[in-house]
Amino acid sequence: MPQDYNRNFRQGGKPEHISKFDHGGRIPPRDNDLEEAVLGALMLEKDAYTVVCDILKPESFYDPANQKIYAAIQSLGASQQSIDMLTVTEKLRLQGDLEAAGGPLRVSELTSRVASGAHVEFHARIVAQKYLARELIKFASQIEAQAFDESYDVDDLLQEAEGKLFEISHRNVKKDVTQIDPVINAAIEQIQTSANRASGLSGLESGFHELDKLTSGWQRSDLIIIAARPAMGKTAFVLSMAKNMAVTYNIPVAIFSLEMSNLQLVNRLIQNTCEIEGEKIKSGQLSQMEWDQLMSRVKNLYSAPLFIDDTASLSIFELRTKARRLVREHNVQFIIIDYLQLMNASGMKFGSREQEVSMISRSLKQLAKELNIPIVALSQLNRSVESRGADSKDGKRPQLSDLRESGAIEQDADIVCFIHRPEYYLRSGVDAAGNDIRGLAEFIVAKHRSGRVDDVKMRFKSRYARFENWDGEVEMSSGMRESRLNSGNFSDMPSPLSGGTADIMTTAAPGDIPPF
Repeated sequence: MPQDYNRNFRQGGKPEHISKFDHGGRIPPRDNDLEEAVLGALMLEKDAYTVVCDILKPESFYDPANQKIYAAIQSLGASQQSIDMLTVTEKLRLQGDLEAAGGPLRVSELTSRVASGAHVEFHARIVAQKYLARELIKFASQIEAQAFDESYDVDDLLQEAEGKLFEISHRNVKKDVTQIDPVINAAIEQIQTSANRASGLSGLESGFHELDKLTSGWQRSDLIIIAARPAMGKTAFVLSMAKNMAVTYNIPVAIFSLEMSNLQLVNRLIQNTCEIEGEKIKSGQLSQMEWDQLMSRVKNLYSAPLFIDDTASLSIFELRTKARRLVREHNVQFIIIDYLQLMNASGMKFGSREQEVSMISRSLKQLAKELNIPIVALSQLNRSVESRGADSKDGKRPQLSDLRESGAIEQDADIVCFIHRPEYYLRSGVDAAGNDIRGLAEFIVAKHRSGRVDDVKMRFKSRYARFENWDGEVEMSSGMRESRLNSGNFSDMPSPLSGGTADIMTTAAPGDIPPF
C-alpha cells in the first residue's frame, strides 16, 4: 500500500523528481549531522538497530548516500547479522552500492562522529519527523499543481488527496506501549459498571434479549459484521435494532445507508414502528384506523437520537470524517453501515476489488478502535449458499467461507453474524422434523472473538419488515415512552393528507459535514 510520493498522483503531470529548490527557493527539512550520527551509532552499539528499526526506513534519510548505508544496515538487521563498520562496508560492496555511499572511508568516518549510541532513538525520531515534513511538502506541491490544472475534476482530486493524506498519516503514526496497571484498573472499573447495571451487560443493549445475553451487549471498539443473502432481512434487522437502541434505550445511533435514500429508510422505519404494510405506506391508501395508528405510533420516533447519511458510494475517508464529527457533536455511540461492499477507497490504487474490500474492513476496525464505539457493517454473502442443496450437511445455512469478496472481513471482525430464514427456502413453512418455521429467523453468531458462538431465535414479521424477540416484542418502559413523547413538540406535525415526512432524523448530505 505505501507508495512513492515522488511520483505524481496521475501520469502526465510534473516530472517525477522534485528539486530541492523548487519550494520558493527553500531547502526541504533535513539534518545531515543527525542522519550521520544515527548511522554511526547503529554501527557502534550492538542493540541500536532494534531501537530504531520501527522508526526509520531508507527513504527517511535525505542524503542518497545515507539511504544506501541504512539500507545495508537494515538488510543485516533483518538477517540477524552483526552490524558494524566492516559488515556494513562488505554489504555495500556486495550490493554494488559502496561507491554511491561514499566509499569505505566515509563509512569509517561515520563511526568516529559519535561517542556512543545513548541518544540514537531521540535522534532517529527527529530524522523521521524531517522525513514526514518532506512527505507533506511533496504532497502539498502535487495537490497545488493539479488544483491549478483545470483538466482535473475537483471532486476526484479531493478524493485522491484525502486518500493520500490518510495513507501518509497511517504510515507514520505509532502508538506507544502501555504498562499493564492502568489497563487492569480500567478493566475492573468496567466490571463494576456492568455489575451496577440492571441488565448486567457490559456493552450496548440491542433490544434482542437472547442476543444481548450471548454478546453481553455490543462492546466498544468492536467491528461487527452481519451478513446474509438478499431477501433475508439485513436492513430490516438493523433498523429494528436501531429503533430499539435509539427509542427504547436513548442510545445515539448513526446509519450510513449506501443502498437506500433517507426517505426510503424512514418509510421502512415507519412501517416497522407503526406496523403498517409497506405497500400501503408507499401508496398512501390507509384506512382511518391505520391513519390513527400511524400518527399515534410515529410520535415515538420524534426526537429520537437517530442520524442518517444516505451518501451513495461513500468512501472510507468520508465515513471517517463524518463519524468523528457525529461522535464529537452528537455523542453517537453506535454506527451502522448498509452495506460494506458498496463502500470504496477512492484515491488509492488496488490490484483487485478483494484488496480494496480488505482495506475497507481493516479501516472500519481501526475506526471502531479510534472512536471507541461498536461499528456494525452489513455484508453480502456469495452465491455458494444457493448452490448447496437443502438436504446437504449444512443446507442453506451460511458459513464463514460464504463471506463475499474478502477473507479479510472475517479476520478483521470481532463478531461475524449471519441471518438465516429457513422459511425462505422451505416454502411449505415446515422443516424436515415437522416443526412450524413460519416467521422463524436464526441469528447465527459464527465468530465471537471474546465469547461463545451460538444461534439466537428471532421472529420476523415480513409484512412490517420487523424483527422481534422470539418470546415477544421488546417494549419501551412507561417512563421512557413518556419521556420520549414529552421531548418533542408535535404542534407542527404534518397533516396525514399533506404528504410530508416529519423531520424525525438528522440527514447529512455529502457537503453537510465538513472535514475536521
